[in-house]
Amino acid sequence: MRLNLKQLEAFVWVADLQSFRRAAERLNTTQPNISARIAGLEQALGTTLMTRDAGSVRLTGKGQDLLAHARRVLDATDALIVAADQKALIEGTLRLGVTEMIVHTWLRAYLRRLKDVYPRLSVELTVDFSVNLEKGLAERSLDLALQNEPFSRLATGQIEIGAYEMAWVAAPDLGLPSSQTIETLAAQPILTHARDTRLYEEIAAHFGSRRDLAPCLVPSTNLAACQTMTIDGMGVAALPLAMVESELKSGALMQLEYDWVPEPLHFFARFDAERAPRVVADAANTAVQIAQDHKNQSFI
Repeated sequence: MRLNLKQLEAFVWVADLQSFRRAAERLNTTQPNISARIAGLEQALGTTLMTRDAGSVRLTGKGQDLLAHARRVLDATDALIVAADQKALIEGTLRLGVTEMIVHTWLRAYLRRLKDVYPRLSVELTVDFSVNLEKGLAERSLDLALQNEPFSRLATGQIEIGAYEMAWVAAPDLGLPSSQTIETLAAQPILTHARDTRLYEEIAAHFGSRRDLAPCLVPSTNLAACQTMTIDGMGVAALPLAMVESELKSGALMQLEYDWVPEPLHFFARFDAERAPRVVADAANTAVQIAQDHKNQSFI
């Protein structure tokens, strides 16, 4: 029996995820198919690669020796496709995680570019807080995370996307002067991101420094909802400029002048450079390009 790439792919993913079930989910197939591929590979190589015991998977000594070789074969296959300029041959699923800010700025252009370059590549999208994306990346339920600092885990692949400045905004109908003080801002409901986000913590700490003030912070797990409530005059908010550029241009929102804003959001494309397929690194670099294109086209 001759071995094939699907068998090697199954071997690598079962070894990485230590689970036949999770490998099947990752490769969009069934657990029996994964078992059959591993069995076929073992028969072709004439050796036992792994053992299953009470739900756990352990590589044999030979399996550990051959894992690096299997990775190199898959990497070489990717390199061959790239060298032949045939990225349309690349198929599978890219599990992509992004934060909400990216959804409301350049995600659409990014997904279009990926579709143009990799027409047979499916993208499974997760939109979540950066802390949860980082967890998904560590657990390998995500291939690529486009997320903002801070990070608690290291990533072997990390490419800087850029910094996104924050700004205080309000609806013109509120009738607020463009120049604000901490007292006038604190007199308005302050619409902000969820409690466990860096943005909320920075705003809470800033206004908490004045014990004589009693600001009303209104957190939301959805930045778009926060933006909508601001447009409807339900309070003021500090939001990424890139996210509200069209509203500032149309006059639906006005920028408030205040001597403090939250720190810019620093975004990175993060992935496992040691184990991820080549397409993941390419997708990370594409994200950087699309983000830069978006900034160059911005009127702000």
